[in-house]
Amino acid sequence: MSKVLILIPAFNEAGAIGFVIQEIRQKLGDIPVVVVDDRSTDSTVTVAKASGARVLPLPHHLGLGGCLQAGYRLAYELGYEYVVRMDGDGQMDPASVPLILEALRESGCQMVIGSRYVNGEAAYSSLLRKMGIRFFRLLLRPILGQSVRDPTSGFVGVNREALEVFSRSFPLEYPEIEALVVLRRRAFRFKEIPCRMRPRRAGSSTITAVKSIYYMTHVLLGVLVNILKFEREKWRL
Repeated sequence: MSKVLILIPAFNEAGAIGFVIQEIRQKLGDIPVVVVDDRSTDSTVTVAKASGARVLPLPHHLGLGGCLQAGYRLAYELGYEYVVRMDGDGQMDPASVPLILEALRESGCQMVIGSRYVNGEAAYSSLLRKMGIRFFRLLLRPILGQSVRDPTSGFVGVNREALEVFSRSFPLEYPEIEALVVLRRRAFRFKEIPCRMRPRRAGSSTITAVKSIYYMTHVLLGVLVNILKFEREKWRL
């Protein structure tokens, strides 16, 4: 665990972040935890520090992708070999972190996704979310050359190869799906493993019914741009 960092992007997660950090400590011991705070307006920073995490405060609100890139860059510059991203809402069980790390080490993949859907469907997912995930499964299958059951999962482990790429460039909004296409451009590999997840402990999802239309449009455009870049790079070769 000395070469592993737990990375938690957070924006107004004061209601759950303390529980998340304490559960990590209980189940994983004294593993480094960094909370990247995206200019929260509540007490997220205070609660995170009081719970024993290091906090990287951003100077401006950058969104999830900017939050993650800042964390990945910090981890890369500090020399960590593995980073496991968890969300600050309490959905992810830290007991699955060793399984993600084991899969990274044994498979040689650059990324391992903790999936809610490898062994079926998550009972608490909304109908809208399930429909979106099924759509992106179909979209990504021919692009990635393999199926991905949970393309929007935020429970993700990366090794140093992927960390180096993501520290320099990372999709800014709703980055999970675009990040898979970026890996494909690099001929990197990923793997999914089943992980236990739960309903969020506090707050609510930022993706509403209206925002879901913007989400799908934005992601489709991002995937298209990455495909065009991939094709251009092949022609250069």
